[in-house]
Amino acid sequence: MHKAPSLFFRRHFFALRHSRPPYRSGSLYAMIMRNRSACFVLAVLCLFHPLRAWSAQNQQLDREFQAAVGQYEAGQYAQAAAKLEALLPDAQQSFDVQELIGLVYSAQSLDAKAYPHLQKAVQLKPDSAAARTNLASNLVRTGKPDLAEAQLKKAVALEPRNFDANHNLGELYVQAGKIALAEPFLESAQRIDPSSYDNGYDLSLAYLETGRVSDARRSVHDLLRRKDTAELHNLLGEIEEKDGQFVTAANEFELAAHADPSESNLFDWGSELLLHRTLEPAVEVFTQAVARYPNSPRLAIGLGMAFYARGQYDQAIAALLQAADLNPADPRSYLFLSRASDGSPNHADEVLQRFRRFAELQPANARAQYYYAMSLWKSRRAQGSSFDPGEIAALLQKSLALDPQLAEAHLQLGNLYFDQKKYSDAIPEFTRSLELNADLSDARYRLGLAYVRSGDKERGEAQLALYQCANEQHLNDLEKQRAEIRQFVYSAKNSPAEKSEKP
Repeated sequence: MHKAPSLFFRRHFFALRHSRPPYRSGSLYAMIMRNRSACFVLAVLCLFHPLRAWSAQNQQLDREFQAAVGQYEAGQYAQAAAKLEALLPDAQQSFDVQELIGLVYSAQSLDAKAYPHLQKAVQLKPDSAAARTNLASNLVRTGKPDLAEAQLKKAVALEPRNFDANHNLGELYVQAGKIALAEPFLESAQRIDPSSYDNGYDLSLAYLETGRVSDARRSVHDLLRRKDTAELHNLLGEIEEKDGQFVTAANEFELAAHADPSESNLFDWGSELLLHRTLEPAVEVFTQAVARYPNSPRLAIGLGMAFYARGQYDQAIAALLQAADLNPADPRSYLFLSRASDGSPNHADEVLQRFRRFAELQPANARAQYYYAMSLWKSRRAQGSSFDPGEIAALLQKSLALDPQLAEAHLQLGNLYFDQKKYSDAIPEFTRSLELNADLSDARYRLGLAYVRSGDKERGEAQLALYQCANEQHLNDLEKQRAEIRQFVYSAKNSPAEKSEKP
């Protein structure tokens, strides 16, 4: 199932989860769907009157059917399918047989084979909300959400108090990103069955996404009174973070991580501390997390960022090099590796090697070429060796050919020309970088100097005056660092789960 574009769910996405199906009065067998990939509500097979039209003629058929029911309940789907297929020629008009064979195929993920039988069951019993819900689940699995929606709407109209119909319709809207439409159905399902953990969890997430923070908090606390779980504390951390209650959020993330020290929970706890610059505890959390999950790139990046924010550049570089090696094509580690390597000349060769590899892996990535250019330039200067300015210029120009809007590449190309005293070439690069990002105070300062040294003193002094009036650079840098950290944390949370859950 794909993820809704507007909603992050910690479980990757809302699955079509179902509680125990409702029993119908007089039923002898109430089937419970096993925890398999096909998530269907099992229609109640009322065996006080099963196959009445034909069982009187052939009691053997009735026994075969009941044997198939037993096999289905025992998870023996292939054997159940064989029995039902043998019965089917004599039971084309039997709702029970059509429904059960559809569910047997569904349990085996044979959705195409299940569809005609589930559809036939709805035709035979159009007033069955359970049958329509089963058919809707099949339609979702086969990529027909519009048809599924129609079936679920009919199911809710038939039985407004049907938990599964309300729950599934809400989930369907969630998958479509229609959270506002989902909420009333999830709310109805929760009123029908207040003890439903899954529906309550999903409803809380929907409340959070639509900004109903108080309702989300209340919903989670209701669930916690019934079942205290790590994921509820994690969700409550998300809620408190969104409400600006940062200390409370950190405490909830910590409770979640202690209850279940998963990669995800540890990342969330460390990230919350990092976002609000509680740096020493952040380093401690990420250090322990990396020791537990050494194959997690995002934990290694988090540790590197925490060290970087504390000014421990060598430790930051070591962690970010590890992250780059774990996933060389992931661009997230390279931004912070570039920043950290500015603060320390150590590891220059190792850093250069990673940026060269990144540029080779992603030749169409403008930032990959930019990072490689800057790393090559810094490495040569750090070693005191001569370098070819033309090589650096070619890499920066390649970066700008790939992305003309990359302000930093214009700035550094201007710096390269400035160092060569090519002021007439440098001025347009500095000017363009400021057009793209007016907050690049370095570009304004260099532009002023370039004007002065090229003989245009009036323009140069005007730019330098603007530079002096700007906010203090360290404040700008701090805010930029916070923005970069926040962007990484949120992108890492919203990206697909990393294959690093096992220590």
